[in-house]
Amino acid sequence: MLEKGMLIGGKYVKSEEELYIHYPYTGEVIGKVFKGSEKQVDEAIEVAKEGFRKMSSLTPHERYSILMKASQMLQDRAEEFAKTLVLEVGKTIREARSEVQRAIQTLIFSAEEAKRIGGEVVPLDAHPNGRGKVGFFIRQPVGIVSAITPFNFPLNLSMHKVAPALAAGNAVILKPSERTPLTPLMLGELLLSAGLPPEAISVIPGYGDVGKAMTTHPDVRVVSFTGSKKIGEIITKQAGIKKVILELGSNSALVLHKDGNVNKAVVKTIQGGYAIAGQVCISVQRVFVHEDVFDIYLSALKSAVDNLNVGDPMREDTDVGPMISSSEVERVQEWVGQAIKEGAKLVRGGVACAESKALLEPTIVSLVPENTKLFSEEAFAPVVVVNPYRDIEEAIKAVNSSVYGLQVGVFTKDIDIAWEFIKKVEAGGVLINEGPNFRADHMPYGGVKHSGIGREGPRFAIEDYTEIKMVVWDLNP
Repeated sequence: MLEKGMLIGGKYVKSEEELYIHYPYTGEVIGKVFKGSEKQVDEAIEVAKEGFRKMSSLTPHERYSILMKASQMLQDRAEEFAKTLVLEVGKTIREARSEVQRAIQTLIFSAEEAKRIGGEVVPLDAHPNGRGKVGFFIRQPVGIVSAITPFNFPLNLSMHKVAPALAAGNAVILKPSERTPLTPLMLGELLLSAGLPPEAISVIPGYGDVGKAMTTHPDVRVVSFTGSKKIGEIITKQAGIKKVILELGSNSALVLHKDGNVNKAVVKTIQGGYAIAGQVCISVQRVFVHEDVFDIYLSALKSAVDNLNVGDPMREDTDVGPMISSSEVERVQEWVGQAIKEGAKLVRGGVACAESKALLEPTIVSLVPENTKLFSEEAFAPVVVVNPYRDIEEAIKAVNSSVYGLQVGVFTKDIDIAWEFIKKVEAGGVLINEGPNFRADHMPYGGVKHSGIGREGPRFAIEDYTEIKMVVWDLNP
């Protein structure tokens, strides 16, 4: 069993209250950490002031070198991190290895961006009062960043906040999910081993009281949060005068038009709907299929899902592992039951597996009414809703009926139809002939409406982790 203290300014800190980490597949305890409180947050923020001073005094090349060294160290320990991810998240070993490799790329992209933080000349003499004046702006680090991450990608989503913030010259305080704090603590240790100033990173596991202390403290300049819409709304109200970056999830849609590639759409639905047991904010949750190919698609999808291996996430051939807890399985079963009562049709699944209470059979539900939770809210489960549509206007309306707007995938060979979706769909990303679950870690990633504010991806995150300082120089005699 792994045991880890809080990491504050390079020191391991214990408290009287312990958090036990459970392996979702069996329920057994596989780790123990120590719960933080407002006191530890205050200590970490005081330490981070010195961390910011040290980080901002490093040259871009020095910050680049530390992060690149950390990326190599993570590669050397990739399998150790992957197996820890399986144990704390329940994702399959193949999914865990993929997350580690993505985290390495996020780290490398962040390191490279450290050398590209520049400014721009502003032609002040373009203004009537600007004769004889020159101007330019530079970007400087904001200071202290509070980062709060969810359970489903504890390593890479932590990396998406920590690495760009450090690349920009800030100090970071990270609160991982209380369910999955092990790999974030390991990440903090790794960064210190790579030569990061000890005061520049603190990792404090805990609950809402820790998050509140991190988001309301006046010395914090940026809050970056990934999680639920409910908590995002709370943070927005309580943060005060500081930058707030929110990634709040979705119930992403995949649209298959009548001229689209059915087989490819099925493959992308499988990849997007059932990876990490559907616990991904850009999981394929709602599929809208043109009525001409609806039956063909639904039959092909069911056959493909029937062939998925469900079970032990440590097995190399497992496709779908457990959800984070048995209570989440019960919640989703209630949602499926409600949809069926409202007229939906259960195509397959909907039941828990005998070998683990946290395993839900990959589920397909068709003809789901829009007023049900399964359609309108974020399921965060291995469940895919499949509904037909008649024309693209109806499909666009159905996609936009959600309060969320993160990413949508559209399958069509018609460039005009593709552009209709690009122009009219309310989402942060529109992917043509690709599932909505695709993400390259250096692209601008984020949503509109209740899916959040701001964009991740190292280059774009650094814009929020820096401040613009304008310089005006009067050359008039």
